[in-house]
Amino acid sequence: MRHVTLIQLFNHPITQKFVKRSGMAHAIACAFHAYKLSKKYNVNPDLATKAAFLHDIGHYTWYRNGKWDYNLYKQNDIHAIKGAERAHKLLIRLGEHPKSAKEIALAILLHTDSYLPQGELHLNPLQQVVALADEADEEPSGEHHYRTISDERARKMLAELDELVALALSQTT
Repeated sequence: MRHVTLIQLFNHPITQKFVKRSGMAHAIACAFHAYKLSKKYNVNPDLATKAAFLHDIGHYTWYRNGKWDYNLYKQNDIHAIKGAERAHKLLIRLGEHPKSAKEIALAILLHTDSYLPQGELHLNPLQQVVALADEADEEPSGEHHYRTISDERARKMLAELDELVALALSQTT
């Protein structure tokens, strides 16, 4: 059973502020990649699409002298940590099941290892799907964060993805 849809997430002011800041077009593209990957990895498509859609909700804008500084971002960013907390709080406020909210938040926390010390990270299938979905849409120097999309087009795409997820879930029960 789905407690929260992608459209509900999109319409929330927190999502509008923070996901738009990190790139709504990227977030939606990642959600579609996650949907496709969820089939391959036998992962719940509802959890995968929500986690991929919200994976960059913790981004901070790293500027120096009024200009975006990619190197400063790469050196200091902990967006996955902030994003996991922010997404969890948002999901709970919207009525997501607490267990699902936790799984989504953990997938967001582990979607990148850029903030972790060198080492090997072992991801569960949901976490792997979200990381792969993000990688599938990446562009050099973070350019994927700057693609734009209109709210109208975003809503249309997310409504379509909500339908695909609902259909996929109805076929597994």
